Amino acid sequence: MVNESPAKPPQNFLLPEGTSFSKKQSARSQKMIADKILGNIHHGNEVPSKTVVDIPFEWFELDKHRIFKVADDGTELGIQIEESLSDGDVLAVSPDKIYAVKINKTKLVRIPVKTMEEMGRLGFELGNRHLSLQITEKDVTIPYDEPTFEYLVRLGFLPQIVEDVFSDYIVCKAHGASNGHSHSHDHDHEHHEHGHHHEHQH
Repeated sequence: MVNESPAKPPQNFLLPEGTSFSKKQSARSQKMIADKILGNIHHGNEVPSKTVVDIPFEWFELDKHRIFKVADDGTELGIQIEESLSDGDVLAVSPDKIYAVKINKTKLVRIPVKTMEEMGRLGFELGNRHLSLQITEKDVTIPYDEPTFEYLVRLGFLPQIVEDVFSDYIVCKAHGASNGHSHSHDHDHEHHEHGHHHEHQH
């Protein structure tokens, strides 16, 4: 009798720590490797002709260049992409499905602001805490943490706790410096019958 050697993961495939790869697992779930962004389902005028399957991401995972994820249909993906990801980015395709990034909603603090003076004061206070900020003309949103929420209340602001998607943020630092979480993708839509080139920025 010939002993069959256990199946091995594809080259460069990423498995979570403590996970073993076996033929039984391979038969039960599909495994794919994503090494580039193939398009974005939110950009362009064409409606995807295949079923879109979400790959759930937390907001703080979008900048990770090597990560293992499981799509909503159970497909396991080893993701190795140097770019930051955005909601709707297509990471893999199959004959009948498109696998796209879906940013999960998370607990946030939204602080309304009425004047530029108030915005400047808020930016100074949050900058000293090196927080990630999502800024509009009417409010500033940050990931929730109880000490910061209570601190803002003591300063006289009216913070609100909300559940929402956190994206298009900047990382605020002291003395007004900031790093923007903005990026552009330059790629073809390989999930359509014909490829077309586009860029998008946040």
